[in-house]
Amino acid sequence: MQYVFNVFGRIMAIERDGDRWHCYLSGSDGKRRKSEFAIPSDVTREELAQYLYDIYHESATPTNGDVVEVVSAAG
Repeated sequence: MQYVFNVFGRIMAIERDGDRWHCYLSGSDGKRRKSEFAIPSDVTREELAQYLYDIYHESATPTNGDVVEVVSAAG
């Protein structure tokens, strides 16, 4: 399953594969590239947004001040 987050204006896709998380950065052209960012395997799906906030909070700006999960219209 893939989870997509707007992390202070930057789009990140997070996928779980077995006991590991894989992170991808989405570009404005729709392409994505693997991120060097690592999420510990014991972080749960429910904790992802808070974990991303804790790691990237210094990237906050007045117009991009939070981490928000992006939910598709399809569900």
